[in-house]
Amino acid sequence: MSIEKTIWPGSTQLAPSPVVLVGTGDGKRRPWDIMTAAWAGTLSSDPPMVGIGVRPSRFTYDQIEALQCFTLNMPTAAQARAVDYCGVISGRDTDKFSTQGLTALKASRIVAPIVEECPVSLECEVKHRLDLGSHVLYIGQVVAVQVTSSLIDDKGRLDLAKADLLAYAHGHYYSLGADLGHFGYPVKKK
Repeated sequence: MSIEKTIWPGSTQLAPSPVVLVGTGDGKRRPWDIMTAAWAGTLSSDPPMVGIGVRPSRFTYDQIEALQCFTLNMPTAAQARAVDYCGVISGRDTDKFSTQGLTALKASRIVAPIVEECPVSLECEVKHRLDLGSHVLYIGQVVAVQVTSSLIDDKGRLDLAKADLLAYAHGHYYSLGADLGHFGYPVKKK
Protein backbone atom coordinates (compact mmCIF):
# COMPACT_ATOMS: atom_id res chain seq x y z
CA MET A 1 0.00 0.00 0.00
CA SER A 2 1.33 3.42 -0.94
CA ILE A 3 0.55 6.57 1.05
CA GLU A 4 -0.06 9.63 -1.09
CA LYS A 5 1.99 12.71 -0.09
CA THR A 6 1.47 16.39 -0.89
CA ILE A 7 4.58 18.55 -1.34
CA TRP A 8 4.63 22.03 0.21
CA PRO A 9 7.38 24.65 0.08
CA GLY A 10 9.88 24.57 2.95
CA SER A 11 8.31 25.83 6.17
CA THR A 12 8.24 25.34 9.93
CA GLN A 13 6.05 22.25 10.13
CA LEU A 14 7.92 20.41 12.89
CA ALA A 15 5.24 19.61 15.45
CA PRO A 16 4.27 19.22 18.16
CA SER A 17 6.75 21.33 20.04
CA PRO A 18 7.09 22.14 23.71
CA VAL A 19 5.57 25.39 24.88
CA VAL A 20 7.74 27.35 27.30
CA LEU A 21 7.47 30.63 29.13
CA VAL A 22 10.81 32.36 28.67
CA GLY A 23 11.70 34.31 31.81
CA THR A 24 13.94 37.38 31.43
CA GLY A 25 15.04 40.50 33.26
CA ASP A 26 16.71 41.03 36.62
CA GLY A 27 13.81 42.56 38.54
CA LYS A 28 15.79 45.76 39.10
CA ARG A 29 17.26 47.61 36.14
CA ARG A 30 15.26 45.41 33.77
CA PRO A 31 11.77 44.24 34.78
CA TRP A 32 11.04 40.56 35.10
CA ASP A 33 9.06 39.40 32.09
CA ILE A 34 7.81 36.23 30.42
CA MET A 35 7.25 35.46 26.75
CA THR A 36 5.67 32.38 25.26
CA ALA A 37 7.86 30.43 22.85
CA ALA A 38 7.15 27.23 20.97
CA TRP A 39 10.49 27.29 19.17
CA ALA A 40 12.56 25.70 21.90
CA GLY A 41 14.35 22.43 22.31
CA THR A 42 17.13 20.35 23.81
CA LEU A 43 20.41 20.61 21.91
CA SER A 44 22.96 18.72 24.04
CA SER A 45 22.96 16.56 27.15
CA ASP A 46 26.62 17.02 28.13
CA PRO A 47 26.84 19.86 28.83
CA PRO A 48 23.08 20.36 29.09
CA MET A 49 22.16 22.91 26.40
CA VAL A 50 18.82 24.19 25.14
CA GLY A 51 17.92 26.57 22.35
CA ILE A 52 15.19 29.14 21.80
CA GLY A 53 14.33 31.19 18.74
CA VAL A 54 13.47 34.85 19.47
CA ARG A 55 12.54 37.63 17.04
CA PRO A 56 14.74 40.74 17.43
CA SER A 57 11.59 42.89 17.61
CA ARG A 58 10.56 41.24 20.90
CA PHE A 59 11.17 42.68 24.35
CA THR A 60 12.60 39.28 25.33
CA TYR A 61 15.36 39.76 22.75
CA ASP A 62 16.42 43.05 24.40
CA GLN A 63 16.37 41.41 27.82
CA ILE A 64 18.47 38.41 26.78
CA GLU A 65 20.95 40.59 24.90
CA ALA A 66 21.44 42.76 27.99
CA LEU A 67 21.70 40.04 30.64
CA GLN A 68 22.83 36.92 28.73
CA CYS A 69 20.51 34.58 30.61
CA PHE A 70 16.93 33.29 30.56
CA THR A 71 14.71 30.66 32.08
CA LEU A 72 12.55 28.10 30.30
CA ASN A 73 9.41 27.37 32.32
CA MET A 74 7.25 24.42 31.29
CA PRO A 75 3.53 25.27 31.72
CA THR A 76 0.62 22.91 32.23
CA ALA A 77 -2.49 22.50 30.11
CA ALA A 78 -4.46 24.41 32.76
CA GLN A 79 -2.25 27.43 32.06
CA ALA A 80 -2.96 27.52 28.31
CA ARG A 81 -4.93 30.78 28.43
CA ALA A 82 -2.19 32.61 30.36
CA VAL A 83 0.46 31.12 28.08
CA ASP A 84 -1.30 32.39 24.97
CA TYR A 85 -1.71 35.86 26.51
CA CYS A 86 2.01 36.00 27.27
CA GLY A 87 2.72 35.27 23.61
CA VAL A 88 0.63 38.09 22.16
CA ILE A 89 1.09 40.93 24.67
CA SER A 90 4.42 42.75 24.95
CA GLY A 91 6.28 43.01 28.23
CA ARG A 92 7.36 46.48 27.18
CA ASP A 93 3.87 47.69 28.10
CA THR A 94 2.43 45.13 30.52
CA ASP A 95 3.44 43.23 33.65
CA LYS A 96 2.36 39.81 32.42
CA PHE A 97 3.06 38.15 35.76
CA SER A 98 0.47 40.26 37.58
CA THR A 99 -2.13 40.33 34.79
CA GLN A 100 -2.06 36.52 34.50
CA GLY A 101 -1.87 35.69 38.20
CA LEU A 102 1.60 34.20 37.87
CA THR A 103 4.42 34.53 40.40
CA ALA A 104 7.96 35.57 39.49
CA LEU A 105 10.59 33.99 41.72
CA LYS A 106 14.31 34.70 41.59
CA ALA A 107 16.17 31.81 40.03
CA SER A 108 18.85 30.07 42.08
CA ARG A 109 21.85 30.68 39.77
CA ILE A 110 20.90 33.53 37.40
CA VAL A 111 19.05 36.87 37.65
CA ALA A 112 16.13 35.95 35.38
CA PRO A 113 12.91 34.78 37.08
CA ILE A 114 11.29 31.39 37.13
CA VAL A 115 7.50 31.03 37.08
CA GLU A 116 6.48 29.51 40.42
CA GLU A 117 3.33 27.90 38.99
CA CYS A 118 5.22 26.02 36.25
CA PRO A 119 6.20 22.50 37.33
CA VAL A 120 9.69 22.61 35.77
CA SER A 121 11.99 25.59 35.24
CA LEU A 122 15.40 25.53 33.56
CA GLU A 123 17.90 28.26 34.45
CA CYS A 124 20.09 29.05 31.43
CA GLU A 125 23.21 31.09 30.74
CA VAL A 126 23.65 32.14 27.08
CA LYS A 127 26.67 30.43 25.55
CA HIS A 128 26.04 31.06 21.85
CA ARG A 129 23.94 33.34 19.67
CA LEU A 130 23.20 32.71 16.01
CA ASP A 131 21.34 35.04 13.62
CA LEU A 132 19.10 32.84 11.47
CA GLY A 133 16.88 35.32 9.60
CA SER A 134 13.56 36.13 11.23
CA HIS A 135 14.82 34.78 14.59
CA VAL A 136 17.97 34.67 16.68
CA LEU A 137 18.85 31.29 18.16
CA TYR A 138 20.04 31.57 21.75
CA ILE A 139 21.83 28.50 23.01
CA GLY A 140 21.80 28.37 26.77
CA GLN A 141 23.61 26.06 29.13
CA VAL A 142 21.25 24.75 31.80
CA VAL A 143 22.94 25.64 35.10
CA ALA A 144 20.05 24.62 37.40
CA VAL A 145 16.63 23.01 37.23
CA GLN A 146 13.78 23.67 39.64
CA VAL A 147 11.07 21.00 39.88
CA THR A 148 7.80 20.99 41.82
CA SER A 149 8.46 18.45 44.59
CA SER A 150 5.10 16.68 44.15
CA LEU A 151 6.29 15.49 40.72
CA ILE A 152 9.17 13.49 42.19
CA ASP A 153 8.24 9.87 42.86
CA ASP A 154 9.34 7.73 45.82
CA LYS A 155 12.46 6.64 43.88
CA GLY A 156 13.54 10.25 43.24
CA ARG A 157 12.52 10.24 39.57
CA LEU A 158 10.65 13.05 37.85
CA ASP A 159 7.11 11.95 36.94
CA LEU A 160 6.03 14.43 34.27
CA ALA A 161 2.83 12.49 33.55
CA LYS A 162 1.46 14.15 36.70
CA ALA A 163 2.20 17.62 35.28
CA ASP A 164 -0.13 17.55 32.24
CA LEU A 165 2.30 19.65 30.20
CA LEU A 166 1.30 21.85 27.29
CA ALA A 167 2.38 21.30 23.68
CA TYR A 168 1.93 23.40 20.52
CA ALA A 169 1.24 22.42 16.92
CA HIS A 170 0.34 24.67 14.00
CA GLY A 171 -1.35 27.44 15.97
CA HIS A 172 -3.07 25.23 18.56
CA TYR A 173 -2.30 24.15 22.12
CA TYR A 174 -2.58 20.52 23.19
CA SER A 175 -2.37 18.61 26.41
CA LEU A 176 0.15 15.80 26.28
CA GLY A 177 -1.68 12.49 26.12
CA ALA A 178 -1.15 9.05 27.53
CA ASP A 179 2.28 7.60 28.31
CA LEU A 180 2.89 5.13 25.47
CA GLY A 181 6.22 3.74 26.65
CA HIS A 182 9.67 4.75 27.80
CA PHE A 183 13.03 5.12 26.09
CA GLY A 184 14.18 1.67 24.91
CA TYR A 185 10.96 -0.17 25.78
CA PRO A 186 10.74 -2.17 22.50
CA VAL A 187 14.10 -3.81 23.20
CA LYS A 188 13.95 -4.08 26.98
CA LYS A 189 14.59 -7.58 28.31
CA LYS A 190 11.66 -9.10 30.18
